[in-house]
Amino acid sequence: MERFYDPSEGAIMYDNKDLRQIHLATLRENIGLVSQEPVMIMGTIRDNLLYGNIDATEEDCEEALRQANAHFVFELENGLDTFVGTAGIMNMSGG
Repeated sequence: MERFYDPSEGAIMYDNKDLRQIHLATLRENIGLVSQEPVMIMGTIRDNLLYGNIDATEEDCEEALRQANAHFVFELENGLDTFVGTAGIMNMSGG
């Protein structure tokens, strides 16, 4: 869909148009990509939340965790200040 590759056979249709007929920049301006491999930065859970919004309050962070069904964070000994890392480090899934 993101047109990293074009199909070798058939077509991928978007709004009744073959993706290859849509200008690449236009296509990418109108779709979003959510990777199945979330990325976590080395730091705390709070650091990871603030990466998206440096001005987020404690309440904002807690609400984001609730919306993400990440209630377990509230039960961790250090809560939002629990240290996490990137894939393979600290054994915490970004998902």
